[in-house]
Formats: sequence, C-alpha cells, structure tokens
Amino acid sequence: MVRALLPLGAALLGATAVLAADIPTCSLNKKCPEEAPCCSQYNQCGVGAYCLGGCDPRMSFSLDSCVPAPVCQDKVYKMDSLDRYKDISEYLGDPSKADWVGQGEPLVYDGNVLLTMPAKSVGTVLATTTYMWYGKVKARMKTSRGAGVVTAFILFSDVKDEIDYEFVGVDLQTAQTNYYFQGIPDYVNGGNITIEGANSYDEFHDYEIEWTPDEIKWIVDGKLGRTKKRSETWNATSNQWGFPQTPSRVQISIWPGGADTNAKGTVDWAGGAIDWNSEEIKHFGYYFATFAEVSVECYKTDSAPGTHKGVSYYYNNIAGTNDTVVDSDKPTVLKSFAGTGTDMDKGDGTSGDASQSSSVNTIPGGGSNQVPGGSNPGSGSGSGTGGSGSTGTSGSSACAASGFSQHCDDESSGGGGGGNNSNNGARGVDRTLGASAFAVIVGIAGLLLL
Repeated sequence: MVRALLPLGAALLGATAVLAADIPTCSLNKKCPEEAPCCSQYNQCGVGAYCLGGCDPRMSFSLDSCVPAPVCQDKVYKMDSLDRYKDISEYLGDPSKADWVGQGEPLVYDGNVLLTMPAKSVGTVLATTTYMWYGKVKARMKTSRGAGVVTAFILFSDVKDEIDYEFVGVDLQTAQTNYYFQGIPDYVNGGNITIEGANSYDEFHDYEIEWTPDEIKWIVDGKLGRTKKRSETWNATSNQWGFPQTPSRVQISIWPGGADTNAKGTVDWAGGAIDWNSEEIKHFGYYFATFAEVSVECYKTDSAPGTHKGVSYYYNNIAGTNDTVVDSDKPTVLKSFAGTGTDMDKGDGTSGDASQSSSVNTIPGGGSNQVPGGSNPGSGSGSGTGGSGSTGTSGSSACAASGFSQHCDDESSGGGGGGNNSNNGARGVDRTLGASAFAVIVGIAGLLLL
C-alpha cells in the first residue's frame, strides 16, 4: 500500500474537525473537567481519542476516565506496508484492527516505511497499539539527516515514563540514549553510543532496548552500548525509584528540533536551525527516516510486574508506579469518539458521530500549545521554568527502598486508589518538555503548519 503525500494542513484539518477554541488543559494539580475527562499525552482534555493511547490517568477527571490499554504482544512488525496503520482519527482502541496509530504522512518506499517531514511541518509519529510492560524491542532503521532534524525510537508510557534512542541529523555516528521517570527532566540521564560503519543515514542498523524491572540495556548492532540499573536511581528526597516502570508504547518519529519556534537550547541540541530549502527537501520533497522492521518480545514472568495475561492494563492508584498497574480483562475499545473510559458504549458506533454532535474535543492534535518549543501547559504548575521541584503531593514516608514496591500510600488521604481524584502518592512536576519528549508530544499533536 503506497499513500500519496498530502499537504500537511489538509491532513491536520481531516484529523481535527472539531477543535474547540479553548481546550481545557490538565496537570497533576489541575484535573480535566467531568465533561472532557481525559488528559491526553500532551496535556489537553477531551473524550474519544483523548481517552486512548497516551491518556494520563493521574491528570484526568478520574483514574478510570482513560480507556484501559491493550496488553503486550510478542510481535514482529514488518515495515513493508501501511495496511495495519490507522490515523488517530480512525482508531477506537482495537489492536486486532491496527498495529500502529499516529499522525503525519508515513509512506511505503522500496519495501520500507518512511516517516516523512515536508517543509514547515512537525513531521510524523507512529505508536504501537499495544503496550510493553518490560521486555525487548528492536528497530532496524535508517535515520534522517540534516541540521535540526531529529529521528526518535522510544518507549513512552501514559504516565510519561520514557526510554529513548534519539538521532540528531548532524551527527550520524552517534545514538543518543536517555530515560525519564514520569517526565521528570533529569538531564543527567543521557549517554551516547558510537555507531560503527558508514553512518546511521546510509546504512541500516539495529537499535535495541532490553528493559526489565532491574535494568535497561541499550544495544546497537548486537553490541551492548549502555546499561542503567534500577538500583542506581533511588531518590531519597521523593522516596521513589527514578526508573521507567510502567506499560509503554513503542513510538517512532521524525520531528524538527531546529524549528525557529523552538527554544534556543533545543535548536542548539538539534544541530542548529533546520533548512527547509535543503537539498533533501529539493530532491525528495521531505526529510525522512526509514524503518524496515520493529520487533517486540514481552517480558516473561508469572507474577506482576510485567505480566501480560489479560486483555488490558489500567492503574488503580494515582501514584502511577509499577505496583499500581493491573493486568486485567477490561475492554479496550470505544464504540465511538463520544466515549470515555467510564462510558465506552456512548455514541452510535461511527467514528465521526461525536464531531457532528458535540463541541467537546474528540481527536487530539493542533493548537498553539503543541508548536515545537512551546511550554507545556500541563507541566506541574505550568510556569514553564523547566525545573523539577515538586508542586503536588510528594511520595509519603510509607515508600520504601527495599525491593521494587512503590505503593506510596498515605492512608489519611484515601490513597487506596480506584477512582480517587486526589494527588495522593504522586509527585508534582514543574517542567518544560525536554528534547526527547518532543519526539512524542510534537509529533502526535498533529500536523501543525509552522
């Protein structure tokens, strides 16, 4: 299946037919309102697709506002077709009908999938429809190239745990790696791996993440490049393991780190300002990254954390740690984009019915808040200072550094979870999105013309 390249503005309009002028925003301190209960991956409130992949239960109206996430499946994704890809405006949560969901203009060329970024666009992002709760994921790929052009291959959870590979287009011999716990921007977590051979653009290379409850390994072309142990991440101040630990989607993307709307620090990190009149644009019509195959191997364990015995994952406590994840038989599919996690059968079953009858946002994407470099309105207090100080309720003294249990429960405030709408057990975050998060937030936000 080969798809013609559409103008990005047209694609955006098709995917965001009902964007309200003032979309409610959400954070740990500001929950979504009941009429738009789901907090999307980039901190805006709505129903429908807002309640699917990326929906943050900690910032939503209630924990069960988000639709449960499909459990891990061992799978090899041959990236030679887009038959199993759906735009975010077409996907209602059934992983049997799609392997990938996203926004942008993925193309098929020469038996591979290209993630494209035409001039003045924010590129393309794809995310798996199932979640991996520990395991192995490997991508065989070629990166993009050029100043300001960034390719990303990451794991990203609904509570913003993150494990990354990122590639800056002016340094084709380096794979940058990083990890974050619940979006806390601790920029000392990075590490580089040298890519052997010609470069990451001209040659295919295999990039792998092995993730267990105890450590993360980054492996390039079968050679171990970096290891991070969970035991090295204890934060005595917050009484938390600063270690990614919750079910995550695989996300692949290309995005303009060097866009002139970005902060200077992001542009500098990305290798400078992006050239929308480059030879790449003139010759091909877009910057691109090439993906040949992505494989997922689920973690093998008989007891949580890390199981995938049921149908879906959901959170039973706002702490959003590995011991608050439930491997369940709850359904994952909405009847229409009018639905939410608490009313999954709402609507007549057509994907567009909500857009025709409701002013509530149903399809995430667009809006000035998603322009690269803009501060994230849902980040803690929303001050955009980029700090990581706590602005919500911190982990209680009941958290312990023994084992990997993180049930930071303050019984006096009803931290037992369920539909509890308090911030018990969660740390507030005051942050401006770091570079790695742009690969997710900017891409899936839609094809906003700059």
